Amino acid sequence: MTEITAGTVSGAFDTSARGYDRLVGLNPGYHAALRASARALRLPERGRGARVLDLGCGTGASTAALVEAAPEAEVVAVDASAGMLAAARRKRWPDRVEFVHSRAEDLAAAGVRGPFDAVFAAYLVRNLPEPDPVLRHVRALLKPGAPFVVLDYAIANSALRRAVWTAVCWSVVIPAGWAVTGDRGLYTYLWRSALDFDDADAFRDRLRRAGFTGVRRGSAGGWQRGITHTFLGRAPERG
Repeated sequence: MTEITAGTVSGAFDTSARGYDRLVGLNPGYHAALRASARALRLPERGRGARVLDLGCGTGASTAALVEAAPEAEVVAVDASAGMLAAARRKRWPDRVEFVHSRAEDLAAAGVRGPFDAVFAAYLVRNLPEPDPVLRHVRALLKPGAPFVVLDYAIANSALRRAVWTAVCWSVVIPAGWAVTGDRGLYTYLWRSALDFDDADAFRDRLRRAGFTGVRRGSAGGWQRGITHTFLGRAPERG
């Protein structure tokens, strides 16, 4: 089995797309975390007149969370996996939702241009081969003062939290991935990538270095406490 890396993970998502919604549906907190993070954008007036970028939309779970949080916003949903995007497009969406096939690194070439009133990135940044250039580009796409919310695994610098993550992955996530999709490679990568990625403090500092202001973070509850975090930063105000 070829080892999946951040550079090849979109192809792995292609092959797992058919069973992906069923698999994440087995996690009772998955959609709730997406909805809570989407609400953290705090778009006023139900998003009326706002333009929002959903970066790494996958099969559309994050897009649905945005539509619920800001039902009158225009949403541009982008993903690098053709298979995941095809699954998203098969669902029913308001006319204000547009799907674009593109890597996060290639938004301009795909015709995705700012300014945006908000950007949402769920479970994406950890999968980027080089996160920093993408984060700086996201900042440039935002209107001054506009929010950027990231939901991702950023495990606290704690042996206990790393052990909890490993136990959950190898007892639940990886076996379930194998049962649903017939392949455990993507879910083994998920386990490994979260351990290798920034801890929560390091990712907060990464956002600050990328030029975001007022950066703060909050942890999910339950077994995901200290493992899954929502980060909020803003593009600098003009001054």
